[in-house]
Amino acid sequence: MAVTGGWHSAGMGRLSQFDRARLARLLVRQSDVVTRAQAEACAMTEGAIRHRIRANGPWQTLLPGVYLASSGAASARQRVTAAYLYAGNAIAITGPAALAWYSLPSVHTDEVDVLVPLACYRKDVRFARLHRTSRVPVCAQEGVVRYASPPRAVADTVRRLTNFADIRAVVAGGVQRRKMTVTDLAAELKAGPMRGSAQLRAALAEVADGVRSAAEGDLHALIKRERLPEPMYNARLFVDNQLLAVPDAWWPQAGLAVEVDSREWHLSPADWERTLARGARMTEHGILVMRFTPRQIRMTGRDVASKIRSVLSSPEARPLPQILARPA
Repeated sequence: MAVTGGWHSAGMGRLSQFDRARLARLLVRQSDVVTRAQAEACAMTEGAIRHRIRANGPWQTLLPGVYLASSGAASARQRVTAAYLYAGNAIAITGPAALAWYSLPSVHTDEVDVLVPLACYRKDVRFARLHRTSRVPVCAQEGVVRYASPPRAVADTVRRLTNFADIRAVVAGGVQRRKMTVTDLAAELKAGPMRGSAQLRAALAEVADGVRSAAEGDLHALIKRERLPEPMYNARLFVDNQLLAVPDAWWPQAGLAVEVDSREWHLSPADWERTLARGARMTEHGILVMRFTPRQIRMTGRDVASKIRSVLSSPEARPLPQILARPA
């Protein structure tokens, strides 16, 4: 239909006039997500907004008063932005959504956790979960969205989990990817609420012992459950002041190293190749090396423990004076 002077030629009323350039800039910065208040600030009328969010219209409503300026399913980033904007005076995104932004291991959920001030009176709706807090974390920012620091995001994630294997994976993964230290997590644990912190405390104790991954955590639990002699976890082994290897578990009295072979916890093919080369170096220096997969440890743990116990008591098991072991 032809348009002349801002009017439909068929006499259907004046076209909505608004600041299109300002709206376009806003949509670029906010991943195509916009609030009603922002649209109105661009001089869009209520009718113009309603026209866009109509059935089969070009926009869609993600949350009350928050729209996606496109059709089709919203991406994870758009859902995060929508939850952040819906909260109003949001502090930061936390929980699994923040861990995903940092490329850290997490659990799958469609919910987006948003830290908000104590005075925020908006309620949870659809995928937006608002958490009132007086503790403002250190934040990183992308576009309009702020993200809570990795230690805070880990702690907030763990407090909602019940499966200890998931908790261990989140805690150990954050440390292994070098986005935080045990000290960082301990400080967050101390500063945060006691409610829901027991599991975080247990997982942190494992990591402090030297456990660096979920698979190693399963090995740690197996050794305790089967009452095997306590090893050193992630001990640094030296020969002539040269670092030889850092095995997952090390029994110095037997010269035995146990490795958990899991590609999931190696960040690249090069890391995997280095793991294999490390095992070969240990064998060359007389170390007894045993390898198990995470599945073996989980599914046939008693058999794994029996094999380790057998090697510990075998004639080949002996201290190796040339190997100096330092704690993790």
